Amino acid sequence: MDNQSEVREFLRTRRARIDPAQAGLPAGTGHRRVPGLRREEVSLLAGISVDYYARMERGNLTGVSDEVLDALARALQLDEAETQHLHDLTRAAQPPAVTRRTRRPIEQSVPATLQRFLDAITGTPAWVRNRRMDFIAGNPLAHALMSPMLSDPANQANNARFVFLNPASHTYYPDWERGADDIVATLRTYTTQNPLDKDLTDLIGELVTRSDTFRHRWAAHNVRYHRTGTKRIHHPDVGDLEFTYQAMELPDMPGWTMFGFTTEPGSASEERLQLLGSLAATTAHQGGTPPSACS
Repeated sequence: MDNQSEVREFLRTRRARIDPAQAGLPAGTGHRRVPGLRREEVSLLAGISVDYYARMERGNLTGVSDEVLDALARALQLDEAETQHLHDLTRAAQPPAVTRRTRRPIEQSVPATLQRFLDAITGTPAWVRNRRMDFIAGNPLAHALMSPMLSDPANQANNARFVFLNPASHTYYPDWERGADDIVATLRTYTTQNPLDKDLTDLIGELVTRSDTFRHRWAAHNVRYHRTGTKRIHHPDVGDLEFTYQAMELPDMPGWTMFGFTTEPGSASEERLQLLGSLAATTAHQGGTPPSACS
């Protein structure tokens, strides 16, 4: 992806969402041709010249200091993920001589110790995904929970493909719109941090080409961290489930993130999750196997 275009659209869309009142500026008089702050207003708030900011918004971040980036982040009211994204864009804009070249990720097999750890977690789904949203490994309850995605070969065990290319995802995820926003924003964060990950950029290209809903969200240039929150799932075997999830990065496996989903004690979701676990155990006892990422 073209870094200058990414910078230009990110700054333009962040500027457009803030009106003068939000920034503590007088509204002034006269018709505004575009929504949000004017360039001169952003430069005033950031304490930099109009020409300097205009150069940045044209996509040129070469040589911009961290101090200027942080001042700009405050002026544009960026959150933590957006501020880091601005720094990542700047890092990617530096000349090759001063940029640490990122190696293309090497596809890793699941260590036996990691699989044993996942299998030792009972009563709650636990699994690992990579930056492309591929399901890498999970315990039996995670396989059972995510069976609608894992059992269809068209998804290739990839949650982004499932969400944007498989109509069944709209039933499986009752909060589909919010989940779709989260996936796109997370993928954009990853692509900026890992611009040389060809498999990741290939996935983005596929989804942009095949899904209008993905393409429109991608054009918004939103970024987001996917660390903790709530998730509602409608499972075809047990019905509605509501979880609190926690994400944990695996330092020894760069790009891999482990998720754990828990239910409220004594809730209907807990009872239904226990039923799902019983169904999965019965299937395994009868000689069946839960869907796997390789199926």
